[in-house]
Amino acid sequence: MNGKEKISILTLGCPKNVVDSEKFISSLDKSKYELNLNIDHPDILVINTCGFIQPARDENQLAIEEAIDLKSKGIIKRLYVAGCFSERYDDLLSLRYPQVDKFFGVNFQKDLLHELDSDKYELHGERILLTPKHYAYLKISDGCDRTCAFCAIPQFKGKHHSIPIEELVDEARHLAENGVRELILIGQDTTSYGTDLYKKKMLTNLLEQLSDIEQLKWIRLMYVYPKGLQDEVLDLIAERPNIAKYIDIPIQHISDSVLNAMKRATTKKNILDLIEKIRKRSPNIAIRTTLLTGFPNETEKDFLELLDFVKEYEFERLGVFSYSQEDDTSAFELGDPIPPKEKNRRKEIIMLAQQEISFKRNKSKIGQIVEVIIDENIDGMISGRTEYDAPDIDNEVFIKSKQKINSGDVVQVKITSATEYDLYGNLINE
Repeated sequence: MNGKEKISILTLGCPKNVVDSEKFISSLDKSKYELNLNIDHPDILVINTCGFIQPARDENQLAIEEAIDLKSKGIIKRLYVAGCFSERYDDLLSLRYPQVDKFFGVNFQKDLLHELDSDKYELHGERILLTPKHYAYLKISDGCDRTCAFCAIPQFKGKHHSIPIEELVDEARHLAENGVRELILIGQDTTSYGTDLYKKKMLTNLLEQLSDIEQLKWIRLMYVYPKGLQDEVLDLIAERPNIAKYIDIPIQHISDSVLNAMKRATTKKNILDLIEKIRKRSPNIAIRTTLLTGFPNETEKDFLELLDFVKEYEFERLGVFSYSQEDDTSAFELGDPIPPKEKNRRKEIIMLAQQEISFKRNKSKIGQIVEVIIDENIDGMISGRTEYDAPDIDNEVFIKSKQKINSGDVVQVKITSATEYDLYGNLINE
């Protein structure tokens, strides 16, 4: 009725894609386009894809095919596909899906805005958040210089490149002034932040300046590569009250033979020393890690070593992936000798062990009072997270309350019960 075309963006994959989508929609010419966040009968649909592993690619293809079906029915007028999957398989996708109006790669914003005649419309530092308004991701870098044998990301993301500190601090201030209370730092390799721009690691300097923003309740650090993590970063996490006592540090494995084959440039001893160092500096810290089962040279002995490691070190948060053979990786030539059923068996055994660990940790919190940031309050079903939980991937706290509580509120909750991955409690002073 207002003459504007409705545009929706479907974002698949990691939080880095979320930030890319947010910056794209923030730059659209609002006199021509009306954003439709519910992806409900848009005139234009943009699918921002992930190209990391096979399950993600399967999800991409399903989304594209469903969108093509809607286009064939006249519901969607124009369909664009962008992001990692499109960057990695552009020629193949163009042949397979001629119904897509155009494909764009990982740095799609400028070209797609030009396609939509919005390329002269800019709002520096502005973001239309796709997350709840009280938390936001801050992408501090992209690309990766690491040579992990299982990972194709450098092939389509390119080399590690950092965003200047002053730009990130300005963006963070703008977000905080608009209600963001939790800032989640992301990148392919946040440990290496600054090495390209400043010729040295500058993560400590960035964290110092971000933590000076008073409105920020929590600053959360994700995607920390274990090798080369500076002690100064750990000191800052321990010292600054608004830097969450939480660190996401993907380890992948603990067997030296597997780590060597993975080209992780670290050893079991180095990893164990790092874990001890982190916990010594911040005894109450939550360490999240990611593991990979079924790498081509992983023997049963290697797997059992990994399982024993998980049981002994009892990570607060842990996720497991099964190995996915990827072209354009050095591990590709090793083949894929471990059957999918066996890969998944190993994955499930690790996750069952972690489930027991998580349940034990959660039960120990019964009777305690914890601080919770509220994420949702839908028809009285109130959920939130503690300082030790990142959104979407970690534990939740479910709260009973007769009071009005809004998203973004920080409240005190007494824990009354627990399951493997969730806590339940009552609002204090009610």
